[in-house]
Amino acid sequence: MGWLKVFVTVLFMWGFLFQNTHQLRSYENEILLQLRKHLEYPVQLDVLENYNDEFCNLGSTLNMSIICQDNSVTELKIKGNKLVKVNEFHGVAVPNNTLSEHFSIESFVTTLTRLSSLKVLTLVSLGIWGPLPAKIHRLSSLEVLDMSSNFLYGSIPFEMSTLVKLHTLTLDGNFFDDTLPDWLDLLPNITILSMKNNRLKGQIPTSITKITSLADIVLSHNALSGELPDLSALSNLHLLDLRENHLDSQLPPLPHGLTTILLSNNAFSGEIPEEFCKLNQLQHLDLSNNALTGMPPADLFSLPSISYMNLAFNVLSGSLPENLNCGGELGFVDISDNRLVGVVPSCLNASSDKRIVKVSGNCLSVDTQYQHSESYCKEANLAKKHNTGKEIAILVSVVGGTVIFVVFLAAVFLIFCRRQHARRNVDQHVFPKVVHANAQPNISAELLANARIISQAAALGSQGAPSYRVFSMEELEEVTENFNKSALLGEGSIGKIYKGKLENGTHVAVRELNVYRRCTSWNLKLRMDLLSKFRHPHLVGLLGHCIDGGAQDDSTVHRLFLVYEFIPCGNLRARLSETTPGKVLKWSDRLAILIGVAKSVHFLHTGVIPPSYGNSLKTNNILLDEHQIAKLSDYGMSILMEESEKVEAKGDGYNSWHMTKKEDDVYNFGFILLESLVGPIVSGKGETFLLNEMASFGSQDGRHRIVDPAVLITSSQESLSIVISITNKCIAPESLSRPSFEDVLWNLQYAAQVQATADADQKSDATT
Repeated sequence: MGWLKVFVTVLFMWGFLFQNTHQLRSYENEILLQLRKHLEYPVQLDVLENYNDEFCNLGSTLNMSIICQDNSVTELKIKGNKLVKVNEFHGVAVPNNTLSEHFSIESFVTTLTRLSSLKVLTLVSLGIWGPLPAKIHRLSSLEVLDMSSNFLYGSIPFEMSTLVKLHTLTLDGNFFDDTLPDWLDLLPNITILSMKNNRLKGQIPTSITKITSLADIVLSHNALSGELPDLSALSNLHLLDLRENHLDSQLPPLPHGLTTILLSNNAFSGEIPEEFCKLNQLQHLDLSNNALTGMPPADLFSLPSISYMNLAFNVLSGSLPENLNCGGELGFVDISDNRLVGVVPSCLNASSDKRIVKVSGNCLSVDTQYQHSESYCKEANLAKKHNTGKEIAILVSVVGGTVIFVVFLAAVFLIFCRRQHARRNVDQHVFPKVVHANAQPNISAELLANARIISQAAALGSQGAPSYRVFSMEELEEVTENFNKSALLGEGSIGKIYKGKLENGTHVAVRELNVYRRCTSWNLKLRMDLLSKFRHPHLVGLLGHCIDGGAQDDSTVHRLFLVYEFIPCGNLRARLSETTPGKVLKWSDRLAILIGVAKSVHFLHTGVIPPSYGNSLKTNNILLDEHQIAKLSDYGMSILMEESEKVEAKGDGYNSWHMTKKEDDVYNFGFILLESLVGPIVSGKGETFLLNEMASFGSQDGRHRIVDPAVLITSSQESLSIVISITNKCIAPESLSRPSFEDVLWNLQYAAQVQATADADQKSDATT
């Protein structure tokens, strides 16, 4: 009977284990239901409500995934639709996209840590708000943590340094506003570090140079400043993205394994190091919008893997060697808006079909792009040398003067305090100064006074441009021959536009705007002061203005005239409808025009404070100069027109308007992309027609039916597919699903690069 006892014992133990396993499943199921409640029942977790079986058996979707191992949840992924929208005037999130005020991130994370076997945790766009609790470190098995696009703020807790198994940390698109953690080197396995689109400040800690496991560093769109440390020891690093920060050091040595370097829109100075020429795996280099000087190393252009190089909007000088060698993979080069002189090397010939090359805004000996005179570049470099020689003397003078001034202010302050104290009893009954209601403009004076160009593109792009000035009515009447009908170029919903000629022979376009709502001269001058700072190579230059009917600061303005540079070669809509041989725009030409416009709109969205949205994006507002360079007109009208004034006066209603306009710009640009694809077929057609035609892009037959033949003949399938994809996203019905202009621009540049490579291959095949 001994065998019977053994059998009973085994049966009992098996039953006990089965019972515990069942309880474990029920326990974790309950935790998941509690998390659903904490997150206020997102639709992505509705499947849990009616599912009676164990949740580990649920199938994965794009927005929700629960994976178990040994009857424990090891992977939890939830992607919601509460995208972060920010009021960029005040820097606060739109409350409607956060979880309610009853949400407690402490309680939520406490519940979450009960899933102690979690290895992968993704909680994206769920409206989670608050400081990230330190107790999240209790998830000791965590290997991947992604809490992007939420509303987390404050600092990243030090306790997370104990998550030694963590290899991917992604906290993009939140509101973390402390310094970058200096304990990241305590994470021995960290491979991907991504914290872009936050408000991280201060310097990049030198401890980051010890994390040899790092493959990706993505810290773009923050407020990091100071020096970029020497990262050359990070032998596994492939991606370095530090765009849109305030880093202001010289470029340090970088690891040789890098494939992508994105350092644009900072304040890096000095020369591009010769060590960069050893980055043999480098494919994508963007150093644009900095303050780099000297001549770029010649060997940089011949790197074996380089395909994209952007050095635009720096202060690069000198002459590139005529025998410059370009790498076989190099499909896009932008050296525009620097101080380069001499001839353009043959491998960078802008008329070549092998690659897209941008060289405008230099002092080069070419006729195909706008160039400054050679003296402009030489004078700029000479002035820099003279200034360098005076820096020490100026610094000593400034410091000495500052000390004296501070002492003087301290003395004045003490005298003032004593007098105030002596007069306090006398002034007790004096009424406070009356502030008149109409003294505050709809856009605050302080905001406009502090409005500044934060993009290096604007700072350098405006150099050499005509200075902005105020015109008199008499001058404009003379310029337009008293607004003669023969000078009338057109009339739109916002007013008439006339062609004129200044005394110096410069042709201009004068736009007359009707001011529909009471607006004081002082208010309008503040707005014009802001608009006058919008300088970009792909914006029609605003040369000045004239206010009619507002001689005094508090008087009502009836008419406003804006004086622009005259762009002679028509608009994009007319060119897209052109059927004359030789004038039809091929695909690469259209991409170049679209990239230019996207750059200008990206500048309007991110390069000025406050940003400009609602920019009348239409193909007939894209003008082409004699070199077929695109320039956007009618931008910034929301700053001047009635719609802006009404909404700003509503206060709380501003947020929705602000974001709607931003997303409307993306939507309207989607239709510019669409017209560029389908060409003259859209003539006389409306928005509904275009939306219906989008379905045709899904098949080859549909594309051949709807896409402009000039595009089909001159485009590669891959390049065309990239643009069709981003077009679909731009005109998505749900505004929150639309991409940023940065994403739009990136895709267009990539499509241009792909097209350039395809054209080069085709040309090579034809010659062999």
